Amino acid sequence: MASSSSSRYVPPPLKDGESRNWAELPPELTSSILLRLSTIEILKNAQRVCRSWRRVCKDPSMWRKIDMRNNGMFGYDYDRMCRHAVDLSEGGLVEINMVHFGNDSLYSYIADGSSNLRCLRLAMCYPLTCKGFVSAVMKLPLLEDLEISHGYAQLDLKAIGQSCPLLKTFKLNRPSFSRYVKYDDEALAIAETMSGLRHLELFGNGLTNSGLEAILDNCLHLEHLDLRRCFNIDLVGDLEKRCSERIRDLRRPEDSTADSPFDATSDIDSAEEDDSFSDDSDDIAYSVLRQ
Repeated sequence: MASSSSSRYVPPPLKDGESRNWAELPPELTSSILLRLSTIEILKNAQRVCRSWRRVCKDPSMWRKIDMRNNGMFGYDYDRMCRHAVDLSEGGLVEINMVHFGNDSLYSYIADGSSNLRCLRLAMCYPLTCKGFVSAVMKLPLLEDLEISHGYAQLDLKAIGQSCPLLKTFKLNRPSFSRYVKYDDEALAIAETMSGLRHLELFGNGLTNSGLEAILDNCLHLEHLDLRRCFNIDLVGDLEKRCSERIRDLRRPEDSTADSPFDATSDIDSAEEDDSFSDDSDDIAYSVLRQ
């Protein structure tokens, strides 16, 4: 679609008492509008506006990215909604973002139907088990971006790194970490199997200076490193100099967490096949268009 202002679609003005026919919008414009919404908003509201919008919502290109952040709002069957969105992608899913829900069965379902997945972000997804999650990730060899926040299972990072050789971004964030727990197993697994990393976050990790040195020794492309709340790191002397010289964007253990999403709560049923319109289609459409 042309980007010049002269080619922008301008809906005709409404006459008194006339309602907008949302089905008249060009499909490419409808698609552009709907892609600004979350997956939940599309499944629960947007596809109910009219047949035209529903047809657009069934296009697999609409489901290359699935945003299932629910902001802690419960009452919907998010598992069912997520599976439906994966089905609609027809294998074209490249990015998925999930918050406040998920289980081993769902992770497996996503992996089985999304071998082209590049980005997987999970936050506050309970239960998150090592066996189930790692088994799913091992089916995603093209994964480049993996984020796990507020997930307390001890994961087999070595298996994940070996199965996902293209990883460039890895974030493992545990904000409630205790400074009295020291362990370098995760850092050593990252150093051994994720040498291609550019961006690493270990927010609230128990690694020590030894673990950090192993990462610096092996992850030679690392540019962004977040070590906030990693209180077993003593970033002084040669180690501090090495980090400062090597890392373009370095967050130190005692740095402020004011801009971190981990200090606060993170930030549909499938539509049936029928020819009916929603009684509230005009209200829904106006709500969608205001996004």
